[in-house]
Amino acid sequence: MLKVLKSGFYTTVQDTGRFLNRNKGVPVSGAMDEISVFKANTLLENGVNDAVLEITMTGPTLLFEEETYIVLAGAEMSATLNNLPIQNYKVYQIDVGDILSYGKLEKGFRAYLAIKGGFKTGTVLGSLSYFKPISKENRIKDGDLIPFESNKIFEPKISEIKVDCFLDDTILEVYKAPEFAFLNDKQLEMLFAKNFTVAKENNRMAYQMEETLPEHKIGILTSATLPGTVQLTPSGKIIVLMKDGQTTGGYPRILQLSDKAIAILAQKREGNMVSFKLI
Repeated sequence: MLKVLKSGFYTTVQDTGRFLNRNKGVPVSGAMDEISVFKANTLLENGVNDAVLEITMTGPTLLFEEETYIVLAGAEMSATLNNLPIQNYKVYQIDVGDILSYGKLEKGFRAYLAIKGGFKTGTVLGSLSYFKPISKENRIKDGDLIPFESNKIFEPKISEIKVDCFLDDTILEVYKAPEFAFLNDKQLEMLFAKNFTVAKENNRMAYQMEETLPEHKIGILTSATLPGTVQLTPSGKIIVLMKDGQTTGGYPRILQLSDKAIAILAQKREGNMVSFKLI
């Protein structure tokens, strides 16, 4: 078991998400930064869908009650193991009684804790991913006990990797979405020539941008959306749907973020700047 001494600001259990229930209006959910999670699980030789903790802005304090191995990934949050600094993308052996703590947020916005074999909380609709309406127990609270399988013997093939860190990246690579062709020349020029500031309205459902495009009267029927779909409201507001975003929407879908762009945006917070690049 992993005992939660302090839960942090917003710590949840996430895997790759649930994909077979979108016709019922259930979002995909899952880790916001799948790239970092994949690297952490790969170091531990876990399955790609093994669950991790997603840690937003401020981290928890965690007590290990069993032996295991862990890898940290994503944002840099001044993590320590028994008060000694530890780094991302390196396998650490854990003994009974070890304490993992997080300090100041240095870079990025969402960190991840992967554990050998993954966390073993309750599955809802085929996924362990927290989504408030259907899986309330997978948001971590003070005093929680999070189950995992004890691992005493593990010899990783690779114990550490140096990654091309994208926490400082600001360019979001995008594809044309269904209503892209309805944009006029002025809207297109502004969309790709300027930088956009992440607004205070940002969470796992969607990110909004402070800057706007010119108003429009493009009307569409309510249509399917995906994580990474960029919508344009009639007032010119840009909304980027994220992992907990709705499955349909009535605003024009002008762009679709690449998987890497979703991960890059997931590591941004209010006031950070991004730009769009068509690929």
